[in-house]
Amino acid sequence: MNMSIIKKICVQTVLSVFVTLSCIAQIREASYDLCIYGGTSAGVIAAYTAAKAGKSVILIEPGQRLGGLSSGGLGQTDIGNKYVVSGLALDFYRKIGKHYNAFEQWIFEPKVAEAIFNQYMEDCDAEVEFGQLLLDVEKTGTKITQARFQSTENLGRPTLTVKANVYMDCTYEGDLFAAAGVSYHVGREANTVYGETINGVQLMNGHQFPDGIDPYMKRGDPSSGLLWGIRDGELLPDGTGDEKVQAYNYRITLTNVPENRIPIVKPENYDPKRYELLRRQKEIQPWKGLNDVFIWSLMPNGKTDINNRNGFSTDMIGMNWDYPEAGYQRRQEIIKAHEDYTKGLLYFVGNDPSVPEFIRKEMQQWGYPKDEYVNDGHWSPQLYIREARRMVGELVMTQQHCQGNKVVNDEVGYAAYTMDSHNCDRLVVNGMVKNEGNVEIGGFPPFPISYRAIVPKRNEVTNLLVPVCLSASHIAFGSIRMEPVFMVLGQSAAVAACHAIDGDIDVQAVDVNDIKSTLAANPKADGRQPDVLVSSTDSGAVQFVGTWKEGHSKGYGRTYVEADSKDGLSTATFAAQNLKAGSYQVYTYFPKAPKSALQFNFKISDGKQVSEKILDLSKIEIKGQTSSTWVSIGGLTVGEGADEVFVELSTDGAEGVVAANAVLFVPADDQL
Repeated sequence: MNMSIIKKICVQTVLSVFVTLSCIAQIREASYDLCIYGGTSAGVIAAYTAAKAGKSVILIEPGQRLGGLSSGGLGQTDIGNKYVVSGLALDFYRKIGKHYNAFEQWIFEPKVAEAIFNQYMEDCDAEVEFGQLLLDVEKTGTKITQARFQSTENLGRPTLTVKANVYMDCTYEGDLFAAAGVSYHVGREANTVYGETINGVQLMNGHQFPDGIDPYMKRGDPSSGLLWGIRDGELLPDGTGDEKVQAYNYRITLTNVPENRIPIVKPENYDPKRYELLRRQKEIQPWKGLNDVFIWSLMPNGKTDINNRNGFSTDMIGMNWDYPEAGYQRRQEIIKAHEDYTKGLLYFVGNDPSVPEFIRKEMQQWGYPKDEYVNDGHWSPQLYIREARRMVGELVMTQQHCQGNKVVNDEVGYAAYTMDSHNCDRLVVNGMVKNEGNVEIGGFPPFPISYRAIVPKRNEVTNLLVPVCLSASHIAFGSIRMEPVFMVLGQSAAVAACHAIDGDIDVQAVDVNDIKSTLAANPKADGRQPDVLVSSTDSGAVQFVGTWKEGHSKGYGRTYVEADSKDGLSTATFAAQNLKAGSYQVYTYFPKAPKSALQFNFKISDGKQVSEKILDLSKIEIKGQTSSTWVSIGGLTVGEGADEVFVELSTDGAEGVVAANAVLFVPADDQL
């Protein structure tokens, strides 16, 4: 053989070996106390909590941003009842409030939320890895021994191997627990599975088309085929289970500030035929404004959080059914399809000749904000994954728990939102197009979420916690699946992980009372003094005189009381027992009602002297998805040994109803 050829082969062989060794060398191996997969709001809160507890933590996020949906456009927070928002979740909304010069803020810009999540990570020792996607998981018995990750830029080749004592799945998809062999469910259970009444197929009136909309490309001609977005299928009986997933959408951030506005232009893959159903809907329900088709919620600084409304809107119904189990590339295709559809809808409303001119002009006042998502083309990189996999763990939360027919006593968080499902299907019913799957059933107070719902079955995995895709039926998950609740559960899961690590025990063996004690003593995870809350239900701390009746507005917690000035003088004295010396800001909760008194007298004692003041509620503005709020009643400095610290609310000076709901003492170091 020619020597030059031999030399060339040798050189190529050496280079090949060098490249192979280089690739192997690029696989980083590391060990931690806790490995968290998913940089969602829950993931960030969990990482901060565990790191502040002295644990070595790695937070791994496939994308390039922290905060998930909370920094991805959902600025109109789905609260339900502020009672359920505690610990670091509440700290997050107070940090938002501080940015906007308020006590707590529940509506906000995406960039503000992202900055706060980033700050949490900067303020702790947790390591953050972006652009890393789960590749596989190894187990010995019921313990995960390692998880391997691949770069999203180079799929199929491991880049990071993590060995940890405990793992946590904080993704919206449940990829880690699925890879670890944990039982789960996708879609809707039949009502018969858990004895429910509003699971499975549901044909209701919410987010629905009016009667009379023809579904066929050529009206009245089934042989012409169905319009885009309609499934050719049969409506099954109510309560039937299936694998359909409720619709995803984008929570859209736009702005009407000219100097910050990027025009909405025709997007990639634009096809006006996709919006023919909207044209036909508006023939029956003529345009009045943008709010006909969008929930157009205003955010600070001239921005929006736009959500789905009525029969045809931002929800891309039926186009996400294979997302939960899909691989990374297929998911990216689904995400891109949702982006194309949504941008196309915005362009259609602002430009299509079938849309009235006054609506087009209204739409054209809005555009993409230059100062949001600057690394993502000013479009949110976070699709609203309302539901994907749901773990089937030690206990399954169901409709019975939401409505209080079953109550758990090992709670690690509370939920309070309506049992909510967006539509899952769009099909022909009696010759008309109809959406199917929307459910909005509420009217119940906050309910506890079991610790057993965030841990797998003992015989499956014993060192894994799942605070996001937790163990719940489809309809119960619809109440639980709110960002503040995910944050609360993320913190509880982190505390549980710390106890499991310290005690060298399985996560299922952690004593829930230990979790509760830790959260009560250190709710902000970093040693700041806890708030002191005195609720109207604290019988040993509140004294009522006069005529008090149960309130009927949305107050703080499960219940509250109110008194009408026409019934004479009534007082409610909230005593803060064993309050530590120091400075506090004091608040009372105001559940606004049509007959609420806009002014009344109250007394406040610092343990040495009593001050009488007037509380003016006439200018209190309540924003967001709530009809109630905390109202400041001033500062208070408590000395050593003070034992008569109290706030007395009264109908004195009132014309109308005075609520006695709760009083809150917030330490001065709360926002340091």
